[in-house]
Amino acid sequence: MKNDRRFTMLGLLLCGVLVLTANSRAQQRAPILDQIAKTYGIDSWDQVEAIRYTWNVDIIGLFKASHKWEWEPKTGKIIFESTDKDGKPVKVSYDSSQLSSQSDQVKNEVEPAFVNDNYWLLFPFHAYWDKSASAIDQGKFNLPVGSGMAELVPVKYPADGGYTPGDTWDLYVGKDNRVVYFVYHRGGAKPPSRVLATWAGYKKAGPILISTEHRGTADGKPLHLWITDVAVRLSGSDKWVPAQ
Repeated sequence: MKNDRRFTMLGLLLCGVLVLTANSRAQQRAPILDQIAKTYGIDSWDQVEAIRYTWNVDIIGLFKASHKWEWEPKTGKIIFESTDKDGKPVKVSYDSSQLSSQSDQVKNEVEPAFVNDNYWLLFPFHAYWDKSASAIDQGKFNLPVGSGMAELVPVKYPADGGYTPGDTWDLYVGKDNRVVYFVYHRGGAKPPSRVLATWAGYKKAGPILISTEHRGTADGKPLHLWITDVAVRLSGSDKWVPAQ
């Protein structure tokens, strides 16, 4: 898991925002944030008993990783599979609601990696759930890279708490309320970090819409991040429904 610790230092890890949700006051929230969440299937989230996926990243010349996850959002059960720094298989199963009783590996490496990967998988839902974040519809703007325009909706967390206070995610949203581009700015006193990535490769796993393909840059280095083997298990069924 040594590589995963290095990855968190790049500023791609999004775990700090979870800390803010319990204690921060509600912020200004543009109606488009609700519309985006509905497009991705937030109204059907309660039907999801489990979701599984493999999160893959290649930052050219710097870092590669692949994490396989299975998550039961209602019970908090998480199963993680990957490899360690020596290429040996790692498999961990734990209850995310009982972190205090977990090993240091789970608390300091696996759980932060889960939060990071899950935010890439379901960021429109997390932006909807995280009421501490402000979201202001700024109107049409040119995309950060290439041609075209989209609705710019910065999602910003407050500067008074959390792992990385003041983090901002600029969502560029198309006419169909799908995110087409995403820019992450790390806040706080740490060295600035910036991630630009496309949101493409859309697939539906049951009622949930997922962007499976992200290309761009991470602190100026070429980034390819992709999500494979996505499937959900819905209430009343023991069968996995693959994304297609």
